[in-house]
Parts: sequence; structure tokens; C-alpha cells
Amino acid sequence: FTSSADPPHRHTPGPSDPSLFNDNMTVVRRAGISTRLTTTVILAVVTLVRLTSGFLNVPPSSLRPSTAHGLNLRKHSFRTLCSVVARPVSGTFSNESLAYPNSPTAEEKAAQELAARVRRNTLAVVDEARIVQSHIVRTQARTGFDNMRLPTRHASLATPHHHRETHFRGLLPAGYVPMEVLVDNAMEQLRSKPTDLEKYSFLHGLQDGCEDVYFAALAKYTEECMPLVYTPTVGTACLEWHKIFRHTPRGLYFSPNDIGYVEEALENWPEDDIKVIVMTDGERILGLGDLGVNGMGIAIGKLALYTACAGVHPRHCLPVHIDVGTNNEPLRNDMRYMGLRQPRERGPSYDELVGEIIDAAKKKYGDTVLIQFEDFGNQNAFKLLDQYKDQATCFNDDIQGTAATALSGVLASKPLTGLGLVDHTFLFYGAGEAGCGIANLLAAAIAEQRQVPLEEARQSIWLMDSKGLVHAGRADLVHHKQPFAHTLPEGVTEAPTKLAEAVREIKPTGLIGVSGQFQAFDEPVIAALMAHSPVTSPLVFALSNPTSKSECTAAEAYAWSNGQVVFASGSPMKGVTIDGRKLEPGQGNNAFIFPGLGLAALATGATKVDEGCLLVCAKSLAKQVRQESLDHGAVYPPVWQIRDVAVNLAADVAQHMHDAGIASLPYPENLREHVKSIMYDPTSAFSDDRRYQQLARSPKASRDRESLSNPGDRGGEEHW
Repeated sequence: FTSSADPPHRHTPGPSDPSLFNDNMTVVRRAGISTRLTTTVILAVVTLVRLTSGFLNVPPSSLRPSTAHGLNLRKHSFRTLCSVVARPVSGTFSNESLAYPNSPTAEEKAAQELAARVRRNTLAVVDEARIVQSHIVRTQARTGFDNMRLPTRHASLATPHHHRETHFRGLLPAGYVPMEVLVDNAMEQLRSKPTDLEKYSFLHGLQDGCEDVYFAALAKYTEECMPLVYTPTVGTACLEWHKIFRHTPRGLYFSPNDIGYVEEALENWPEDDIKVIVMTDGERILGLGDLGVNGMGIAIGKLALYTACAGVHPRHCLPVHIDVGTNNEPLRNDMRYMGLRQPRERGPSYDELVGEIIDAAKKKYGDTVLIQFEDFGNQNAFKLLDQYKDQATCFNDDIQGTAATALSGVLASKPLTGLGLVDHTFLFYGAGEAGCGIANLLAAAIAEQRQVPLEEARQSIWLMDSKGLVHAGRADLVHHKQPFAHTLPEGVTEAPTKLAEAVREIKPTGLIGVSGQFQAFDEPVIAALMAHSPVTSPLVFALSNPTSKSECTAAEAYAWSNGQVVFASGSPMKGVTIDGRKLEPGQGNNAFIFPGLGLAALATGATKVDEGCLLVCAKSLAKQVRQESLDHGAVYPPVWQIRDVAVNLAADVAQHMHDAGIASLPYPENLREHVKSIMYDPTSAFSDDRRYQQLARSPKASRDRESLSNPGDRGGEEHW
């Protein structure tokens, strides 16, 4: 805002005197020259973006609406783009900085407001241009080498020759090796590793190199590999995460320093079609406590099961870690620790950061992107679920996934215990996320079966925490425990503080451990259960993970009960033989629930995950337990059946989503076949060319440019 025609100053200004801007405003008001100049600059920026996109052969229709929202490149004309100048944009500009020495006239005030709006909108357009330009550069600058570095873009030595010639010439050895050979070779190397942690690291190295080989191995050898990529080995990996970090991008990390920049961070992720996000803040990793940024291993492991168990394509998956510090002081002081070196943030910035991540994810990936909250501390877990369950397609796996898993085991156990769900009396050891989540879903299922109010259904469910039995006489209960604070049973004058005492007084038919306390179910507890339970085969579910935190082992529970209890564990455990009967414990792992639930959400475009989804999950899983499993005392299917279980469960949940009106996609002709059709199969991923429609063109692949220049020629899909 300068001009040789500036009028004389009212007084001699200093270097930061506001009258300098006053005189410049006079020029704007009198001549309008600077306004036209500023508008010309804005038009030049927008034109540059338009010309750049044209030069790079990227039609506006190929840009995602989320990256071009400010410029409206998808639907509006070039003239409409210029109208953004007149649109108010939020900013920090203050008219106080334009104060005049004397009281401004109405005309001068109008000039102030115009200048402020022009400046804010100029900054906004430049920012939008930067985002769009970064998107163009990020996607169009990929060479064949860049795509080889993306593990979802090739099949390593199993990549067909005609695709190598088009996209990867010179980057792979000339020989073709079938996928099954690559998988067998990988498994041979895996089995040679001496420790589970080394096997974990090997598998993640494989994943960093080629997702197809990694997931083909997991799909074919699920029972062998699942304990290595998930519990119990993932617990060890998280403890050692700061030591075994692989220096490869495997998810996004957000801290309070990123508030205001979350959208920019999402643009840095190479995949644009994200459908499932697993989000953690690392405060309660399994039963291991606060591991801070080391908790990223859980998010990665969960998403690996989405793909291996339910066929959710890895390019649709995004692990997210919210780093707000850690209260684990020894870890925080370790020089190798990679997170914020501060106590855990619990103030407004925490809520602001989580809210911005969820809003940005919905804006970029759509309202139906599925968000799984994982391993948050009790306080934030319940708060975030309550806050976002009606605002986003989300669920908490520790509260709701665990609940569906446990309810399924109870339903499936009826042939072994002789009791239906409504006939049980449950005692929980542990009253945190998992305990209260299971208790609430059990109560909902009981209320549904008995057609009684929820309050009445809760009367057969008792909780025990670190201070003893939860009951109506306690004044120290947090909100999520209060619904289960019952009056003490008749004849009981003092609330038990020890588990064995509580078992004798409550006389449960089902003892469920979610405490993370190793060996909490000791021999006196099991003996009390067998002596006072009204059934000969009570339930004993030791669900805490990893194995080092389990309340007891299968061998102990079977030995102390002479093989009478119906046992299930969260982590895999070996069976035993008692009196000639082979007993195989069922694995009550959430992996039977959340992958199929996620697949159903993708198949229907779900806008919400309601309680009915979890009830359907439990019922669907329970009915898939075969008689041969029950004959060996198992109330869950074997892990090798998990992919078939996920398909059936997803079809059942998808039906509920359509019936409940929370599906945004039209009902298909055959729902189950539709679910199967969207599943990713790593062994046949290269049977068609859709993978290569995701590859940005290499500058060297000139002969292929013409055929790939118009994405609309291939059904209008986005290929960039």
C-alpha cells in the first residue's frame, strides 16, 4: 500500500506508527489502486494453481474435494474461484492495529474493514493453493522408485512382467517368483528367529517392504502369526518400541504442537482413500500401563488384523498416535524415548487436538470413515466414546469390542454350563473400561431376553475393584461403576475386600477377570468358586492381556477344578489332558469381533456404530462355535477359522446396519456376496489392473501417458 501520491502526514510517524497505515488507507479509499492490485495478486495465485494443474495434466475432477475445498475446483468455474476473495475467513487479524490517531470517519472504518478482509482472504487463498499444490506434487512426482518404496503398490518379485515394464522397469530382478514361494520363503526365515520379538521385527520389516507378501503370510498362517503381530508379542514390542523403531513411516503422530496443522499432516500420508483409523494415546496399553508414544505398536497391530482377518485393504488403514506425554517417568527419561518428554497433558489442548483429528479425518475421508479408539485411559476412554458416538462412525474396542467378545463366550457356553444368559450370576474382577463395558453389554442382552428394564437386568452382575466389592454403601465410585453398586446380599454385613471372600458371598456362576493382575485367580479363588457356585461347570474367563497379565493360565484353572471349569483367555494358551479328556481353551480375543465389524461398516457405509451392532456381533460369533470346539471345552472358534468368521459376522452386522437405518449405501442384491467382494486377497491382488490405476505415472513411462491421462476412461475412479 504505497504510492507517490501519498498526502502529507498529520504528524511525523515512527517506524511502527499506525498513521503510516492510516495514510495508506487513504490511498485505498481515494483511488482503489491497492485493492485492485491485491485482487490481481489473488487472481494470479489462483491462475497459477489452475495452470500448474493443467501443465501436470491433472484435471480438476481428479482432485479430492477435501484437498480442493477452498478453491472448489471440482464443481465451480474459474470465475467462481475468484469469489473466495469476498468470503469471510477466520484469522487473527485485528482492526485495532489499524487505529487512527484521530477518530476515523465511517469511510475510513469501511476502508479498514476492506483491508482486513482482503488480507485475511489473501492468506486463505495462498494457504489453499499451497495445500492443492502439495497434493499435486505429492501424487504426480512419484517415479517407479517412489512407488517401489510404497509397500502397497507392488508385489515384490511376484509383480507380473507387463506391470514391471510399465511401472518398475529396472527396479526388480528379471525373474518372476510366485507369491506362494515368497510366502514360504518368508515363513522359513521367520521360523529361524530365536525369539518372538525378533520374529515380530522380521514381520514388520516384511510389511515395510511389501504388504502383499506380509498379508499373504498372515492370511495363510494366521494361527502361527497372529500371536506375533498382536497379543502377546505386541505387548513386548510396545515395551521395547523406542529400541526397535524401524525408521520407516508407519502411521501418523500428533502432539499438541500440531494443533492447527492436522489437515496438513493428513496430506503427508501417501494414501487418500482411508476407511479405518485406529487411534490411541498410549495411556493404557493392554495391561502394561502408560507407554506413551510406544503405544503406536497397538494401533499398527490392530490394523494388521483388520486386513489379515477381514480383508480390509491395507491402503484403507491408518494408525494414529496422539502424543500428549507420558506419566511413565523411567520411560520418559530414557534418551531413546521418541515422544514428548513431559507429564501427560489432560487440559483443554488434549480435547482440542482429538477433536481436530476427528474433524479433519471426516473432512478428508468422509463422514463414514471408521474410527476405533484403542487403549485410552479410563477417564478419556469413556469421555471420548460418549462425546463422539453420535458425531462419528466410531467405537471403543476396549469397552465395546471386549464386551461383545465376552458376551459371545457366555452365549456359546450354554451346552457346557447348562445355563442360559439370564440364569447366570456374574462377578467381575476389574471394574475399568473392559469390566464395565462387558457388564453393560451383558445387562443389555439380559434386558432384551427377559424384557425387563436395564436396572433390573444389572442386578445379577457384580463388580470388584482394587478397593473391594462395588456396592451401594461406597461413596468413592466413579460414574461408570455406579450403575452396578447394589445392596449387599442378604446376610452379608460387611463388603468383601478379597476376591475369595467375594466368591463365597456372591456365589457366581461366571468369574470374569479383566484386572491385569497376574495370578489373581489363584488356587483358593478357584476352590471357593467350585465349592460355592450353584453349577458344576462355572465360567472362568481370564481375559487380561498379554499372557504375563492374565489372571491365571488354562493349565492352572483346569488343574485346580479337575477339568470342570469352562475356561477362556484373552491371549492364546496351550491345552491340557485330564483323565483322558483333551481340553483346549478358547481364545476370547477381540480379533473375532472388530475386523468383521469394520468390514460391515465399509460394506454399508455406516454412519454410526450403535449398541445393536455389538449385540449382533456377539450373537453371530456365538453361533459359529462348532460342536467339535465345545467337545474340547472351547467357547470360541479356532483362530484358523477367523477369516470365515469375519465374513459371516460382517454379513450379520451389515444386515443390522441396513435395518437400523445407519447404512448410507444402497442394499445390495446379495449382502453376503457383496461383503466378500470388497475383501482384499493378497494372493490375487494382481489379477486385475486396479492396483496400477493407483500408481502415479513415471516421467520415464512416456508411452503409457496417453492411456492413463484421463481417469474418466476407467469408470470415473480416482487413480492419482
